[in-house]
Amino acid sequence: KFSKCSFPNNSGVCFLVLRAEHRLSSRLTPPNRDSGAGGALQFAAASGSVGPTLTANGGGQDRDSELSCRNGTQNGESSSTVAAHSNGLISVTNNGNAVSNNNGVAAQPASNNNNNSSSSTADGGSGVKKKKRLSQSEEDVIRLIGQHLNDLGLNQTVDLLMQESGCRLEHPSATKFRNHVIEGEWDKVQPSSLNCFLNLQQAVTVVCALCLGRVKRMKFLLLQQKYLEYLEDGKVLEALQVLRAELTPLKYNTERIHILSGYLMCSHAEDLRAKAEWEGKGTASRTKLLDKLQTYLPPSVMLPPRRLQTLLKQAVELQRERCLYHNTKLDSGLDSVSLLLDHSCSRKQFPCYTQQILTEHCNEVWFCKFSNDGTKLATGSKDTTVIVWQVDMEIQQLKLMKTLEGHAYGVSYLAWSPDDAYLIACGPDDCSELWLWNVQTGELRTKMSQSHEDSLTSVAWNPDGKRFVTGGQRGQFYQCDLDGNLLDSWEGVRVQCLWCLSDGRTVLASDTHQRIRGYNFEDLTDRNIVQEDHPIMSFTVSKNGRLALLNVATQGVHLWDLQDRVLVRKYQGVTQGFYTIHSCFGGHNEDFIASGSEDHKVYIWHRRSELPIAELTGHTRTVNCVSWNPVVPGLLASASDDGTIRIWGPAPFLDVQDAEGLNECCSMDS
Repeated sequence: KFSKCSFPNNSGVCFLVLRAEHRLSSRLTPPNRDSGAGGALQFAAASGSVGPTLTANGGGQDRDSELSCRNGTQNGESSSTVAAHSNGLISVTNNGNAVSNNNGVAAQPASNNNNNSSSSTADGGSGVKKKKRLSQSEEDVIRLIGQHLNDLGLNQTVDLLMQESGCRLEHPSATKFRNHVIEGEWDKVQPSSLNCFLNLQQAVTVVCALCLGRVKRMKFLLLQQKYLEYLEDGKVLEALQVLRAELTPLKYNTERIHILSGYLMCSHAEDLRAKAEWEGKGTASRTKLLDKLQTYLPPSVMLPPRRLQTLLKQAVELQRERCLYHNTKLDSGLDSVSLLLDHSCSRKQFPCYTQQILTEHCNEVWFCKFSNDGTKLATGSKDTTVIVWQVDMEIQQLKLMKTLEGHAYGVSYLAWSPDDAYLIACGPDDCSELWLWNVQTGELRTKMSQSHEDSLTSVAWNPDGKRFVTGGQRGQFYQCDLDGNLLDSWEGVRVQCLWCLSDGRTVLASDTHQRIRGYNFEDLTDRNIVQEDHPIMSFTVSKNGRLALLNVATQGVHLWDLQDRVLVRKYQGVTQGFYTIHSCFGGHNEDFIASGSEDHKVYIWHRRSELPIAELTGHTRTVNCVSWNPVVPGLLASASDDGTIRIWGPAPFLDVQDAEGLNECCSMDS
């Protein structure tokens, strides 16, 4: 018995339910082959009317079929007929004895056999292969492929794919809607078609204010496009009618309606496009409009634009994020990568290899810092000198540029001005002086000292480049101009390290109370941001001002979120006592963290991993400071008590395959 049941819903989807019941009985008389009635199947419509009859001799036909494939009979094998319907429902007949629906469930009555007096079941050899029922994910993949092929203009291929799979790329109403928008047929998409989409959503969701709100937003976007096109065509009266009679009654985004009304004063089309930031009448603006409209429609009705490309880009980006050694800026498009291989960077491309050893200092090197443009490196030493090195950006080699002398206590901290024109040098705890150097001329512009009992051990530039803050552990810190004139001061704070945020008002200071506080010189307020359980020896802040990297005594390197004021991660491996060690962010997108260590090594972590991905050996004493070149992600410098500065870079000899990063998987150097 076969019955066709129609389940009405607003998405226009019908379900064809086929049910076959076979009763075998020893008293069943074999059908007469000559009668033409053997194996007759009848379809009863939901309304009760009798549908077409399919007989074993092929006398009946399915009138809804769009595609049929007939295989000839040979050596007693039965011929077969496959019919595919435009709604994705497929019927298969085997001499009129088998029918399968879109779910792949086949009904197979007994087949005729001259040598047997009884009928055989489907397991007895009807030979009809059941159509596999597609899962939801498989249907989604087919639709994604179909959308991509359609974007490429392979329309016939899409039709065949949808027909053979029994899927539908999008709802017919969505196709009409799309065509109306692209053609600018605004009267046909307002408002009945949008109400149709609301009904489609009601088929799968609860009717709610959210659905009505989506339709209202879609209407607004469509009317806005219609209004702008009227204005561009010079049809001011028609545009005014849209504004008054259609846009305003929506009572949606009245602020935007006021802005739209101002466009009536535009004197020409170019002025309108410029003020509205609009591409003008045509396919470009309408396609952009359609992309916005699709965000309000469920994917079952209309797929989001270029959905397959979006998923592929997300997959590629995720692989890059999970690659421990990915340290290059690549094009975000898919054309720059191969989708046939997983993304993998070689460790040989990472700055793990000594490229150069600088030995011009004759005593411990306490600090090193690349300039903001990456073209220079400044190093400070116990030997009382500051050396400025020139970086050859092509071969990534450094050569001595200038030596700045006269720092009687040695140089333990350096800070480049935002434009790299000036360099400030500070000494150790018992140093009360600060030196401000002109880098290009090598001249000392300012030598500042507030008091012989003072301590100026740390400094930070204001983003405007006209002011800086400095202080130490004697109980105060100051804000000064380039000539050393005192602008403001904050008393009662024993400063270990300083940093100016990009807002130009807030100064971060770590103090002897194992905390970092924010100080505002404009309104004279301060607040607690970070609280540790052990002394904070030094800290640095990421470029976006969101993260802070702390070197904590006996604890190692900690990552804090300054906005949420929470400890994000503790990095393992480094040996940190009570020496002042300076760590840094670095690499592409500041995805990496590097720090010196008292065990003579340089440790590198991926920012999202607590375990080090590289341990760089070569120094023979404590590594006091590391600095990552902000322009060249593969260049890293480290300063040590052994009197040397090491420049780290990729492996010196890379073959083509290693350079492409395709043949070697990332592995941790432990």
